[in-house]
Amino acid sequence: MEKIKIENSGFTGMIWIVGWLFTIGFLKLTFWKAVLGVILWPYYIGATLSGMLK
Repeated sequence: MEKIKIENSGFTGMIWIVGWLFTIGFLKLTFWKAVLGVILWPYYIGATLSGMLK
């Protein structure tokens, strides 16, 4: 039986945090929307960009 070693560089987590911080700054979210942005930041970006494209 082979041993499998899983390594996590943390790069994905950093990308997620940068995206979250960008969303808060770019959209000027209130505190509670920023808290929701932790989970839903792709929605906020999509909603804003779709409004810009119209």
